[in-house]
Amino acid sequence: MKYRKLGNTGLIVSTVALGTMQFGSKMNAGNLDQKATNTMVKFALDQGINFIDTADVYSLGESEILLGNALKGIREEIVLASKVRLPFSNNMNRSGATRVNIIRGIDSSLKRLQTDYLDLYQVHGWDSNTPLEETLCTLDNLVRQGKVRYIGLSNYSAWQAATAIGIQEREHIEKFVTAQLYYSLVGRDLEHDWLSCAAYHNLGILVWSPLAGGFLSGKYDRKNPPTPGTRFADAGQFVIFDKERAFSIIDVLRILAKRHEVSPARVALAWLLSQPMICSVIIAARNIEHLQDNIRSVDLELSTEDMEQLNAISDPGTPYPKWMVLQLDQAEDPRPAILEPDRFANGGPWHDLRGTKWNK
Repeated sequence: MKYRKLGNTGLIVSTVALGTMQFGSKMNAGNLDQKATNTMVKFALDQGINFIDTADVYSLGESEILLGNALKGIREEIVLASKVRLPFSNNMNRSGATRVNIIRGIDSSLKRLQTDYLDLYQVHGWDSNTPLEETLCTLDNLVRQGKVRYIGLSNYSAWQAATAIGIQEREHIEKFVTAQLYYSLVGRDLEHDWLSCAAYHNLGILVWSPLAGGFLSGKYDRKNPPTPGTRFADAGQFVIFDKERAFSIIDVLRILAKRHEVSPARVALAWLLSQPMICSVIIAARNIEHLQDNIRSVDLELSTEDMEQLNAISDPGTPYPKWMVLQLDQAEDPRPAILEPDRFANGGPWHDLRGTKWNK
């Protein structure tokens, strides 16, 4: 196993974390019972994983209960994260990032997990119906009370994260240290704004659904769609991507997997682990065989040629205003090449658009 710091903190976490959406029977995402949960948690810890991520809403609390039982006697040995914000019932006040819901959420999660603190507590999504200051001050209080060590966000836009951090800095309250976001070879939208935002604010990125709901396992192609009983077929296409482009990515993954004598999933995860600002990739398997294969991705070293092939086939393009920002700040301004010559050794991060011919 390999390890990195959790964002801009001194806490050390494994580069792959154990996800827990598959624990419990109320989300049709794995249906693992207590025995299977115990087995999977023990195996993960034996492989060097020290970071486990869950959420109150996973199987409506059942995932946290099963995980809490599995961690009896060893809770202090791991970094434990959970989340709050998504609807937990039809009660409208049991949803959102309000003071009431966050306080109820942390107390309930601690009880289900059988612990008196969480290492990381994350807001599961943006709440447009609650003043941001209310959310942030409540999270700060949880840290001061000792119920939470660090706080993070999940599923925010880059501008929303920057706005929140600006308020935290202005009010001198606890700042977000991580951002849990979707990122994969078939979903590289983070590269438009988020990676730069994370680098500027020293936010560590935690990746959810790194295999796009199981699609990047390489089991599916144009002639072999997901079959009933598989996670991808049962849960549906939870993450959005262009299917035709995705199948082309699978073709390249299979070529590289054969080259390295590994699974396509391992190649896809190794690509993610090589990206900037990633501190941990969350993997969630329904059986030990798949979990073990995912874990082994930390030891796979992709060559420059491998990376170029993957980057080319999965390139999402560069939308405005990012291409204009790069053009002005990296191509036309002479200072970056002088101050950071290593980044420009092979032409720099952006191809200068000046002089580009129409037929090229």
